[in-house]
Parts: sequence; C-alpha cells; structure tokens
Amino acid sequence: MRRTLEPYLWLLFSGGGVVAALVLPVLVLLFGVLMPLGIVDWPTAEHLRGLLSNVLVRLALVVIVVLCLFHAAHRIRHTSEELLGIARFDLLIALLCYGGAITGGVLSVMLMF
Repeated sequence: MRRTLEPYLWLLFSGGGVVAALVLPVLVLLFGVLMPLGIVDWPTAEHLRGLLSNVLVRLALVVIVVLCLFHAAHRIRHTSEELLGIARFDLLIALLCYGGAITGGVLSVMLMF
C-alpha cells in the first residue's frame, strides 16, 4: 500500500477551518468594525510593539496565517477540480496551491522573526 500526504493535508485543512471560523471573525470584528467606528480605541504603536516583542504572540500569528493559507489552498484545489472539471491536472493544481501556501508560510515566518 502506497502512503500519501492526503491525511496530513486534510489535517491542515481542518485546522485552518477551525482558525478561520473562530479567530478570523474576531479579528475582523475588532479591526474592521469596532475600531473604525470608534467603539474600541485603536492600539498605540508602543502597545503593538510590546505585543510583538513576545515570541509566543508572533508564533501564534504565524500559526494563524499558515493554517488559513493551507485551508484556502485545499479548498481552492478541490473546488477547482470539481467545478472546472480539471481533475486530470491534479498534481499541477496541488503543487500550485500547496506551493503557494508554503511560500506564504515562509514569508510570514520571515516577517515575524
């Protein structure tokens, strides 16, 4: 029996789905609605610098970004194959989608650390 990466990709997809469902709406609510409306004050630059000086905060942000990228890559891959009927290009689509997610993850690590 041949081993594949598919279970690990589904694991990243589900982890990204959880992050996208629980964390991103809170961030959008805070930074996209409450702060622009003046209900919540914007954080100062010193406060944000203090937050990002903590390694755990930077690591959490990297995990959020990477999981969301892999969730999007998996969703784009399977949706494009099903809706567009291009399943015969599965390997190419997978390389493009997951390669983009890996590239985005590497860029997020480079920016945070």
